[in-house]
Amino acid sequence: MLDALVAELDLEQKVRLLTGGTFWGTHAEPAVGLRSMLMSDGPSGVRGEHWDERDPSLNLPSASAMAATWDVAFAERYGAVLAAQARAKGVHAVLGPTINLHRSPLGGRHFECFSEDPLLSGALAVGFVRGVQRYGVAAVPKHFVANESETDRYTADVRADERTLREVYLAPFEMAVRDGGAWAVMSAYNSVNGATMSENDLLRDPLSAEWGLAGPVVSDWTAVHSTEASALAGQDLVMPGPDGPWGAALVEAVRAGRVPEAVIDEKVRRILWLAAKVGALGEEIVAPTTPPPDDGFAREAAAAGMVLVRNQGELPWPSAGPRSIAVIGQAAEVARTQGGGSARVVPLAVVPPLHGLREALPEAEIRYEGGAVITDGPLPLPPHALTNPVTGEPGVRARFLDTDGNEVSAEDRISTDLLWFGGGPAEATTLELSTRYRPETTGRTHIGVASVGRSTVFVDDAVALEADLTDPDAILGAGLFAPPSTSAPVHLTADRPVLLRVVHDLTSRAGGRTSSVSLSFGLEVRADDEDAEIARAAEAARTAEVAVVVVGTTARVESEGVDRTSLALPGRQDELVRAVAAANPRTVVVVNAGAPVLMPWRDEVAAILLAWFPGQDFGHALADVLLGVAEPGGRLPTTWPAAEADVPVLSTRPVDGALDYAEGVHVGHRGWLRAGREPAYPFGHGLGYTTWRFDDLVVPESVDAGAALPVTVRVTNTGARPGRQVVQVYLSRPETEIDRPVRWLAGFAVVGAEAGETIEVNVEVGARALAHWDGAWRYEPGAFLVHAGASSADLPLTGKVEAK
Repeated sequence: MLDALVAELDLEQKVRLLTGGTFWGTHAEPAVGLRSMLMSDGPSGVRGEHWDERDPSLNLPSASAMAATWDVAFAERYGAVLAAQARAKGVHAVLGPTINLHRSPLGGRHFECFSEDPLLSGALAVGFVRGVQRYGVAAVPKHFVANESETDRYTADVRADERTLREVYLAPFEMAVRDGGAWAVMSAYNSVNGATMSENDLLRDPLSAEWGLAGPVVSDWTAVHSTEASALAGQDLVMPGPDGPWGAALVEAVRAGRVPEAVIDEKVRRILWLAAKVGALGEEIVAPTTPPPDDGFAREAAAAGMVLVRNQGELPWPSAGPRSIAVIGQAAEVARTQGGGSARVVPLAVVPPLHGLREALPEAEIRYEGGAVITDGPLPLPPHALTNPVTGEPGVRARFLDTDGNEVSAEDRISTDLLWFGGGPAEATTLELSTRYRPETTGRTHIGVASVGRSTVFVDDAVALEADLTDPDAILGAGLFAPPSTSAPVHLTADRPVLLRVVHDLTSRAGGRTSSVSLSFGLEVRADDEDAEIARAAEAARTAEVAVVVVGTTARVESEGVDRTSLALPGRQDELVRAVAAANPRTVVVVNAGAPVLMPWRDEVAAILLAWFPGQDFGHALADVLLGVAEPGGRLPTTWPAAEADVPVLSTRPVDGALDYAEGVHVGHRGWLRAGREPAYPFGHGLGYTTWRFDDLVVPESVDAGAALPVTVRVTNTGARPGRQVVQVYLSRPETEIDRPVRWLAGFAVVGAEAGETIEVNVEVGARALAHWDGAWRYEPGAFLVHAGASSADLPLTGKVEAK
């Protein structure tokens, strides 16, 4: 059928289908019944066609939070909820999951990826993909391949040998395609071994030829720069549209015989195949089943991924809660629910920790102190304090103007944090935002603007700030998602409205092929006396029964387009924690970060709870966990170091354009074991609210080459309440001719048990866990040790199996 449809199209029609029709959509072709397919970023929420607060999205926990569940079935539920969001927004393909690995904790997009381990990442990807696609929406795993960092991501050439690629970085994609049945895959910006990924042979083999990907390889946005080289590779769809390097140039290359028309036909066939899967080809069809509603899932998911890494008997609190609580830290009120970049969505509402605790404990005395300022730019103005000067309704007037100052188009918006993917009208040269703002306090403050290019901020028609801000990664990177900012002092009076107007010169920014625009303005939080702020926080803790300190990273620290420069918490948060802990021994620290941070005070506090970027229901989920309504059942999907110098693989910066993966297969916990260094908290670690005993391990005496290895582990919940455990199985090879890791994750299973209950857990170790790549998958005969336990460093049970 698809071949017949391809045959109905002439060359120009076929080539037209191979570049996007819009920023997010593909071309339609009525001649063969093909409708446009809408794609949307979606690793932790489905934005839809526009980044717009007027059409909000469900903001689920970020990938590292979901991965902390270690639960493939939960990942499938997560995918199903995203499918429901996609269907509601008319989206045919969700651009996710992101299954690059946590090679270095400095990776800026760490939060958007699952894990440091290829098996855990791949297994969760399978669940995610199945959950999304069960409901007729395509999942598009990304970024194929070796896009583990953001520094020079458009040009970096990753140097990795074939074994490293096969066993580590290709492995999650293989699982997503072969086991998950992914309908499409996104190629990456970077190069691998000298060839940019949109021109790389890996797209054809193993992705299509060996693994059997039937749908298209979609480019990352603006990643394709060549015509013939990318067309002759396995790249099928160039995004965004409607412009790009193919089009007429590709038609000419085919007519000249430099690109066979059969290559074009294959690409079109893949796009039609995908269209048939998502209901965009032929008669419109109803999806096979209706995805589940998201009732309470964001709250459940946030709690499920929280990891309790330290607990000196402090948690959980009794159901009535403490009588008085000091809630400390700017992140307790201005919480980060998601990372920066294309994974970001606009939720309807966010529940920060302070609000969640106040709702859960209305009778408790809760005092809040910021303690230390960590935000590094202007905070959007609260919508309730804004009045659109044209409509009189709450919000902001956005106007696009031409060179003569004439209005080209206008929008009535709600937020002062705005982004237009693909830019505004083509003829617009100026963007003007205006609102009447009613201040809530009197005094000196700082008004700020964040954007790339020239902006002028007026307060009651007087110039308050002129800025000309630049960023080298302004197209689709940090300059767009976490743009530079500046501010200027102004004096405002409570309840006395002022007219704020921001004029932004659209011609002053480098938009590349996308012309995307982001512009945010608001008030910048500053501490007049930082020492006094910390002292007030410590005093609040001293007079309270319990102190909860929420610490975290910022949008500039963890965002697409930029890697981190340090693992330390920004600002004076470490000093804040130490001051609070010294004042109150019952200090609970909640870490609001998508990736590892250093915690030099970790032995000085009563409990540490890693909340990650937990989505819009952060506060409710946190209250559930602190009060024991929900167990923090998460386990670390990546190793958390004690010191930056200890990290075995740290650098993300290419040298002379090349990023050498010289560590080979020794990434993540494998690298830590080879280095013989002890992290703060090892891969797989997590305490929960009960205790466990690993009783017995049963493995067969031998296993045939290419066969799975059945493992049975008996565990007992020795605590006083029901609980959840992740049974982890690792392999090691005492004597080997191969450069193997000291130990490596080979299988895992999630189990729940009542207090005192003993359960037998079956963990299937796949054949691939016993294999190594040497031009093909090969099996070294001899003895493997099988280890079972609760983390990569806590493995009380050991058995032996002979590989034949």
